[in-house]
Amino acid sequence: IVTKATIRLIGLPTASSDLLVLFKTTRQAIDAVPVIIKSGIVPTSIEFMDRLSAQTSCRYLNESLPYGDAGAMLLVELDGTNPAEVEADLLAVGELCVQSGAMEVFVAEDSNTKERIWNVRRNIAEAFKVFSPIQSLEDIVVPTSRIPELIPELERLSAEYGMQIPCYGHAGDGNLHATLVKDPEMDMETWKTNEDACLRELYRITTELGGKISGEHGIGLKRKGYLKEVIDPVELGLMKAIKKAWDPKNILNPGKIFDIED
Repeated sequence: IVTKATIRLIGLPTASSDLLVLFKTTRQAIDAVPVIIKSGIVPTSIEFMDRLSAQTSCRYLNESLPYGDAGAMLLVELDGTNPAEVEADLLAVGELCVQSGAMEVFVAEDSNTKERIWNVRRNIAEAFKVFSPIQSLEDIVVPTSRIPELIPELERLSAEYGMQIPCYGHAGDGNLHATLVKDPEMDMETWKTNEDACLRELYRITTELGGKISGEHGIGLKRKGYLKEVIDPVELGLMKAIKKAWDPKNILNPGKIFDIED
């Protein structure tokens, strides 16, 4: 039980800068993340986009980011109260990315360029909804170092089950939106069958990589049927025990995540 919390407040940033960093491979992009963090520089965000995500969003927005032959991209945001320090951190992060194999490092030097870059990241989900409104929105999370192992598995699942699986998200903590996107030509019966089979494989792979099947959205009802397949029975039993202790009459969101007596 929390009886006291002390919160340290910091002032709003007065300066910010953004980098769009292009890498040939996902491995290079992800390997750059711990290098940045270990340097002592703390970015506001480090976002990851695979090539499919960036391309689809750019087409949707009629945008022309210079992603060229890049297989993966990092979008790094830095801010602070001292413009000179932010500028120094910007240069340092750019150099660290180059040392990690970056093909190109683009600096968003004005608010218009910053908005263009972030608009591509923000509109990935919307762009795929235009392509196909029927999807399975996922938010798996794996250790950052295991992301390069996940990407080839997503490509395999995409080919095996006849669907697009773009991958983008928060590289700093390994939380990824690997969304299953229905082919518009696929009939609904096939989609339902393939969706279920693909999710079971995706969740199994995520667990084997040391991750969890949901990092933000939660288990709820959508993933309830899959939870027992990917969680340790002892861990599940502990969760149920906590639920019973806090909600002995099972009146708070009954049936969500798991069934108490199951």
